[in-house]
Amino acid sequence: MTIAINAQGLRKRYGDVQAVDGVDLEVAEGEFFGILGPNGAGKTTTMEMIEGLREPDEGSAELLGVKSWPRDRGLLRRIGVQLQASAFFEKLTAREQIHTFGSLYGVSPERADEMLATVGLTDKAGTREDKLSGGQAQRLSIACALVHDPELVFLDEPTTGLDPQARRNLWDLLREINDAGRTVVLTTHYMDEAETLCDRVAVMDAGKVLKVGPPRELIAELGVESLEDVFLRLTGREYRE
Repeated sequence: MTIAINAQGLRKRYGDVQAVDGVDLEVAEGEFFGILGPNGAGKTTTMEMIEGLREPDEGSAELLGVKSWPRDRGLLRRIGVQLQASAFFEKLTAREQIHTFGSLYGVSPERADEMLATVGLTDKAGTREDKLSGGQAQRLSIACALVHDPELVFLDEPTTGLDPQARRNLWDLLREINDAGRTVVLTTHYMDEAETLCDRVAVMDAGKVLKVGPPRELIAELGVESLEDVFLRLTGREYRE
């Protein structure tokens, strides 16, 4: 098994709050891995330290065999990051957005248009991003993260705020991304999403990883019926999205 991500002892504190408290994670190449937990569990901060967007107070992370901090310009071309809050250039159409992102990596307009088609937005190419629906905007954000054909993709709560049908449509896209051979790391607070998409999940709460494993195996190991029950068994309290 080739390791795509190796994070050891990650810690981050903000004032009196220990946001991440000694997180260790390994993710294999080609895996669809989920970081699962309620809001405030430390998922996003953990992801940002792994990606190299935020310096850890302690610990380190390697992506594809390269330390993610300090940031390595060569590594940036091998990873794709979709942030929780989509950041687009103002007043640009969907096609102009992805062409602009692509140009930062030397990607041709033709390749950028192909990625727009991959996420099903060709018919919205001339639409400004502020006129797209929530699901369409998320698809565009993911397309921008994939336009340079990264090996490793990070998606931070990509379906938050979407209606049920838009969420399921996006799930199909995420499966296709993984089926194409990319390693995908997803943070989510939706239990059904983690159980449906992920090969393995890390269950987080209060900045710590409580348990790691395939969703169905975690459920069977603890003798419960759902990931919500897994969380209850591990923490002693009910799960709240």
